[in-house]
Amino acid sequence: MTVLRYRIAASVADAYFDAGFTVVVQDVVVGPVLSEYLEMIRARPLVLAVLAPRPDAVAARELGRTKTGYHNGWSVEEFDAGFRATTPPLGAWIDSSDQTPDETVEEILDRGWREGTVP
Repeated sequence: MTVLRYRIAASVADAYFDAGFTVVVQDVVVGPVLSEYLEMIRARPLVLAVLAPRPDAVAARELGRTKTGYHNGWSVEEFDAGFRATTPPLGAWIDSSDQTPDETVEEILDRGWREGTVP
């Protein structure tokens, strides 16, 4: 089911790109499937920014949310360790732990184009 979701997202991104739009796709992609997902997207240039805040920052943010992304029995620390161990080091990895949303966007726009371009 996950691969289907990625295929659909890739085809929608390509359709909007082909129509002349600048496309941003936001998703959580963990592990080796990231490489497969990027191959599904035809549109180029393709820039990948991976937001990878420290686990303590994620845990603090989770306390302020009404819903949680950690309901499958994983702790923030366990998810982070698995994410970092299995996800290929592609694109620009950004530690957004101490950034405001605006600062994160600025870093994506700056580093993303320099370090995150996917062939």
